[in-house]
Amino acid sequence: MRLFAFALIIGVASLFTPSASAQGGVPDNLVAPSGHFTAFQLAAYGVQIYGCQAKADDPTAFEWTFRAPEATLMNPRGEVVGKHYAGPTWEGMDGSMVVGAARANADSPDTSSIPWLLLQAQSNGGSGLFSAVTYVQRLDTIGGKAPVDGCSATSVGRELRMPYIATYAFSYPVASME
Repeated sequence: MRLFAFALIIGVASLFTPSASAQGGVPDNLVAPSGHFTAFQLAAYGVQIYGCQAKADDPTAFEWTFRAPEATLMNPRGEVVGKHYAGPTWEGMDGSMVVGAARANADSPDTSSIPWLLLQAQSNGGSGLFSAVTYVQRLDTIGGKAPVDGCSATSVGRELRMPYIATYAFSYPVASME
């Protein structure tokens, strides 16, 4: 819990510093395609959930497998504007939502953190903040990686919630603004 509280403090501080995307540090494979622009960014504070299970190719070996994210989304003023959960789904307090699918990834500059991602919208719902989002970038990650040990035959079924912080950048098609 202390680690999460510390990560939360670091994350709040990061709301007031430029993100990787603002600094031009996004890898080329994670940039939204031409015809899209970054409309807004939100900070995510939450956990990456992992389960212990036998490896698919070797039932005598065990590993932590990603199950789902669970995070609160906050705007630059520190106000809660939505949540992020399995799907992966981003849902706004206004009822709008976007469900994405990963298209590309890049290692985080912090090797102890989950990778950065580019996701493409597969579906949108409602009317509001997320209803016209076409691409989502996960950037500036802190933490969230699965442990390298602790999963064994005696811990199969156990679940771990690894604290993480990220910046999510949401893109709209240029045509939606004309």
